[in-house]
Amino acid sequence: MPRPQLILGLESSCDDTAAAIVRIDEDGRGAVLSSVVAGQTALHADFGGVVPEIAARAHAEKLDHCVEDALAEAGIALPQIDAIAVTAGPGLIGGVVSGVMCAKGLSAATGKPLYGVNHLAGHALTPRLTDDVPYPYLMLLVSGGHCQFLMVRGPNNFERLGGTIDDAPGEAFDKVARLLGLPQPGGPSIEACAKTGDPERFALPRPLLDRDGCDMSFSGLKTAVLRARDKAMADAGGLTHRDQADLAAGFQAAVVEVLAKKTRRAFANYPQDAPLGLCVAGGVAANQSIRAALEAVAAEQSARFIAPPLALCTDNAAMIAFAAAEQAAERGFDDLSLSARPRWPLDTVRPSMLGSGKKGAKA
Repeated sequence: MPRPQLILGLESSCDDTAAAIVRIDEDGRGAVLSSVVAGQTALHADFGGVVPEIAARAHAEKLDHCVEDALAEAGIALPQIDAIAVTAGPGLIGGVVSGVMCAKGLSAATGKPLYGVNHLAGHALTPRLTDDVPYPYLMLLVSGGHCQFLMVRGPNNFERLGGTIDDAPGEAFDKVARLLGLPQPGGPSIEACAKTGDPERFALPRPLLDRDGCDMSFSGLKTAVLRARDKAMADAGGLTHRDQADLAAGFQAAVVEVLAKKTRRAFANYPQDAPLGLCVAGGVAANQSIRAALEAVAAEQSARFIAPPLALCTDNAAMIAFAAAEQAAERGFDDLSLSARPRWPLDTVRPSMLGSGKKGAKA
């Protein structure tokens, strides 16, 4: 099947409404002609986290505007588009439904083929868009909702080497920020607060480092921060700025150490004779301490380190458009029966890490 040349991508899996135009050149390389992202941070600020109903309503209101802006920024008219790609899961189901329905409407109106894309595949294939990384490569996807080590062997071939068995790092950052009275989103708040803190003052655990493999856990670390905070408050009659900074620094240091050591273990799964590469994507990859530790691990392994620009590391629609292009040669397009999926594991061979429900495997 010929690869589309101009692809409109839509993304609405969490709290960012996004649209993008990506051009695929004859050599298969992708070029981002436009990428529009409408965030919802202000809408959820008073609730300490993303409220699914508010997010879904905002997506429904903003998607068409984002599409218009993306087309205008790229200087492309809608009839020139060759295909439409949309995140069809996993994610908050209301937001995913909003995106899928918008994409279906555009596909029906224009007669252009429709591609439902796994949000995680979008992240995992981004290094192909930004750096033309050859297959296979090691991918650490580390974000608010997901944390997985993947061996990316092809556009539709993802082997999960390990992942979190409970909270994702971004989720843990948000929860710890709330415990410490820091604003949301928690990642930037904790990183800023930790700069003046002592990471060794509180003895916080490094979960699962005593076990083989690449699986991770961050829920117990969050609970340890809670207990340390409560003791510090009891001793001082409240949470001081010093306690706050030291707890933030200690928590961040624990996450950094776990990710770095698990990454070293993940390299043991690299195919022989393949060029070594460590790719990282997801919002948590913006943390400079985490990024520096991962760069150091890559250097130890004599591996190329690839971290896409932040705008393409966090949720965006360009990665969805490019993923559809990468996968188009190995799959057909979808019809208007395309369904939104709250759960959609990339690796369908290995058992689910988080169990299954009525709607399928969670991860």
